Amino acid sequence: MGQPSATARHPPGPKGLPLLGNLVDIARDVLRYYGEWSRQYGDVVALRLAAWPAILVNNPEYIEHVLVKNHRNFIKFPFFFRHVRAIFGKGLLTSEGEVWHRQRRLMAPAFHDRRLAGYGDSIVQLTERMLSHWQPGELRNIHADMMGLTLSIAAKTLFDAEVESEVAEIGRAFNAITDEIAIRFRLPFRIPDAVPIPGNIRYVRGVRRIDRLVNRIIRERRQGGDRGDLLSMLMMAEDDEGHPMSEALLRDEVITLLLAGHETTALALTWTWYLLSRNPDIDADLASELRHVLGSRPATVSDLPQLSFTTQVVTEAIRLYPPVWGFGREAIGDFEIGGYTIPRGTTVIISPWVLHHHPRYFERPMEFRPERWSSDLARTLPRFAYIPFGGGPRICIGNRFAMMESALILATIAQRFRLECRTGYLAVPFPSITLRPKEGIPVKLMPRGCDSARGAG
Repeated sequence: MGQPSATARHPPGPKGLPLLGNLVDIARDVLRYYGEWSRQYGDVVALRLAAWPAILVNNPEYIEHVLVKNHRNFIKFPFFFRHVRAIFGKGLLTSEGEVWHRQRRLMAPAFHDRRLAGYGDSIVQLTERMLSHWQPGELRNIHADMMGLTLSIAAKTLFDAEVESEVAEIGRAFNAITDEIAIRFRLPFRIPDAVPIPGNIRYVRGVRRIDRLVNRIIRERRQGGDRGDLLSMLMMAEDDEGHPMSEALLRDEVITLLLAGHETTALALTWTWYLLSRNPDIDADLASELRHVLGSRPATVSDLPQLSFTTQVVTEAIRLYPPVWGFGREAIGDFEIGGYTIPRGTTVIISPWVLHHHPRYFERPMEFRPERWSSDLARTLPRFAYIPFGGGPRICIGNRFAMMESALILATIAQRFRLECRTGYLAVPFPSITLRPKEGIPVKLMPRGCDSARGAG
């Protein structure tokens, strides 16, 4: 790619409307239009987000250029993060430069392999505790269940905190926040949080509720001392001048890890259950592997290498329904990509949703086929064709934790239950900050019964 050439052309793209650009189509159905535009215009598509110029990049080589080879020329997408500043502040998700580097280095030990292995027992125990309240034949919203479970797991493993009694209230607060942010994404202008319109009121109330939870966790830890977990590490950290992390930044990091981390895993599992319900043959293969490897005992981290199909099921589910369906970077300097000269200030949009459904990289891309990952696919794919956790220096710090957690939860539940959607049910993806199912996903709990060594008791 290198330096811009004098002959580079402007990339093609949909015309859009005066003033609003392509925001109307994006607001109407962003997943559909991103897919259509990538097919119609190719690897680099010119867009306008009201007054902001943008390009949709659909080529793994070009994405690698943005995220890795020339990553210093790009910052996180301010058009997006201005909408989430009140909730995530300046935490790892939104920070830049030296603040981000320092926080990333500080948190990295909590996600090393040896530490991850120690989280396994808590993941399985909390899942079993949830299952103790489930009854065969019961109807449940599996999205709500997975959100509550992964929130409890994040609080326990990262911060040694119990939040079970507050899960429902936190879930409502977070739903209000994400619903409002989804609306804000589609507006060509920003309405300050202080303006008392209904959406802002719900948003601010949600942020305050989550603030109360996080402040309680931090307050209890200050009274209880060092427990050797991530929160203790953050509270004891000092900068080069010996100053501890500010209260505001500590709050931002706890919220980022508690909320951003738990939701993506919950969504990965939610979509997994939906796909398994629609593909009973694959569900049966999963149950067969669990019987063979585990019998009637609980899963452990040491079992994961043998639970290869279980992991493939999750890997394929987040290909079809990547929890982070799109993200962006803003160029701080001119650059060239795909033969086009792109000026600074342009937003580069990268969509795992588009990449993961591209027939250039995946055979029969719309089908749920976990077995595709049993071959050399992961090694032969272009490096940035499959990016459910992003890529480059800012790849999700908890990606290995999320995969481990997802596999253990899936194994623990699938030993005892098959989750069944009603005949003909189709979930509708709702692209907010993450890719949520609109209205949740209702399932009926069907005990494995005689086809499982564990059964339903």
